[in-house]
Amino acid sequence: MFSTTVSPRFGDMDGLGHINNTVLPIWFETGRNSLFRIFSPDLDLSPDVWHLILVRTEFDFLRQMYYRSDVEIRTFIVKIGNSSFTLGHEAWQEGELKARGQAVLVYYDFKIQKSMPLPNEIRDILKTHIFPAIDTDEMNADSSCSI
Repeated sequence: MFSTTVSPRFGDMDGLGHINNTVLPIWFETGRNSLFRIFSPDLDLSPDVWHLILVRTEFDFLRQMYYRSDVEIRTFIVKIGNSSFTLGHEAWQEGELKARGQAVLVYYDFKIQKSMPLPNEIRDILKTHIFPAIDTDEMNADSSCSI
């Protein structure tokens, strides 16, 4: 599991003092930076080196987040396919799970515009970060949501 701490900015709030819903995808992307280094240690974005493309992202707001304290973004591998993998994301504030979601990334060749199989050495590293899958049906029907 990867963990990143985000300090909310004043501009991340909405008119009610909550963290705006447009901020979470940015924070979850920030949480993926450590994972990106598995594929490109120096984060080289040239098409010869960069082979990841985001094809899906989803998340659920479980509880309100506020400006007053830092947010821990947890990122982990849920599933590994032939050319893609699914990440789980969680946002924790003040010891409570506030939001969670998933993202699917594909190992991709930008020159030929086609997915490629994940290299075995990368697959082995990804396996060390696997955590149990987030049940998306549970995400949608979670009765503990307090929004």
